[in-house]
Amino acid sequence: MDAGSVNSLSFSTEEPWSRYRKPFTKVGSTVYIPPLRSSSSNPTSYRQSGDRFIPDRSAMDFDVARYLLTQPRKEKENVGVVSPAKEAYRKLLAETLLNNRTRILAFNRKTPISTDSMLIAISEAGSSNHSKITKRKRYIPQSAERTLDAPDLVDDFYLNVLDWGSRNVLSIALGNTVYLWDASKGSTSELVTVDDDLGPVTSVSWAPDGKHIAVGLNNSYVQLWDSNSAKLLRTLNEIHRSRVGTLAWNNSILTTGGMDGKIVNNDVRIRNHVVKSYRGHQEEVCGLKWSESGKQLASGGNDNLIHIWDQSMATSSSAAARNQNQWLHRFEGHDAAVKALAWCPFQSNLLASGGGGADKCIKFWNTLTGACLNSVETDSQICGLLWNKNERELLTSHGYSQNQLTLWKYPSMVKVAELCGHTSRVLHMTQSPDGCTVATAAGDETLRFWKVFGNPEMDKPAAKKTYSEPFANFSRIR
Repeated sequence: MDAGSVNSLSFSTEEPWSRYRKPFTKVGSTVYIPPLRSSSSNPTSYRQSGDRFIPDRSAMDFDVARYLLTQPRKEKENVGVVSPAKEAYRKLLAETLLNNRTRILAFNRKTPISTDSMLIAISEAGSSNHSKITKRKRYIPQSAERTLDAPDLVDDFYLNVLDWGSRNVLSIALGNTVYLWDASKGSTSELVTVDDDLGPVTSVSWAPDGKHIAVGLNNSYVQLWDSNSAKLLRTLNEIHRSRVGTLAWNNSILTTGGMDGKIVNNDVRIRNHVVKSYRGHQEEVCGLKWSESGKQLASGGNDNLIHIWDQSMATSSSAAARNQNQWLHRFEGHDAAVKALAWCPFQSNLLASGGGGADKCIKFWNTLTGACLNSVETDSQICGLLWNKNERELLTSHGYSQNQLTLWKYPSMVKVAELCGHTSRVLHMTQSPDGCTVATAAGDETLRFWKVFGNPEMDKPAAKKTYSEPFANFSRIR
């Protein structure tokens, strides 16, 4: 701060008694103290009043003074009797009757505070605190925003034939055909229809770029397609001995899981694409999910097992160790097939898993320590799991017996909402790139869109729209 600003500050904050100071007075000279009793600004009044200060008794109330002197003793005697409500009432009554006087010796009377204004201030303070604490509730529609036909959807729990890419294009496999639906434009196109000896299509998965898509087939082949040109780029064969029911991307690595229990990492950029194999499941692999960091892979199988594979453990130089990786953790807590897997977006090393019809439980795992953190009974088969990207919530899709979607608050696992509409088990579930919309496909051959993960600030329902058009009239496309 410069000198000019300091001078301006000294003038603006000048003390009231500074006007008694004489100009050019030597620093350290006697300081004049204005009188407490008199309000006169004349220095001569100080000399006339002498050297003693005599208080003005007209401003005193001796009855009040006696009450204030004796009241503390009475309060100590009744300290265990007075309730909080009576104590608050006593304080308010004392402030009102005593005109807010708390000093025995008062030199000037304080302006009395109106009781009405006091109560209004208390009420306003309480309401303002309540408004700060209370959080606006999010409106969750109880019905699907859009329902589309999905004929020839294979009713098989172990398949994964629905995925939503980063470019807002949804892919779904119906029988031998893969369809693409552009959510931004509302347009539908057919990507590929495979021959009967190859199909049906058993899995689909978008690459991170949202342009390329992997298609797993019943005959163990995996095809890579360019969605823009609808061109087949390459076919990965001799990976598995039977159908490929699940796929997962980790940058340029495509991980495939088959009915033969094998898990294979394929680098799609090179000719010899098989770079690693994981062996741990004895039956079909039906769930694969890479963590957000890409360092850990979770796999679930029909043998009721979950394996956690660590990418860093595959750095051995020997070819045998490089191609045959050992799991980091093996979880045996479920009593049925584990297809539903989901990594937590806001807490690393937290994995949620859901069991099939004989298990019906959601379990939470710490993949760093291998501990099971919690287990929640849901009373129905769990087909899918999705974390909310905007709130600490988890969505589950269910089969028998209610075929519902259930929204849970994490970590309390209190039910926030239950959404019904499907008449058969909700086999597949995927999330839009913005995290607001969820698409579900069920055995009733319908594809539904739900705003269950909508804007957290939304507290009013939007105008409801009714859709009954088929999913691009698949019968005419074929």
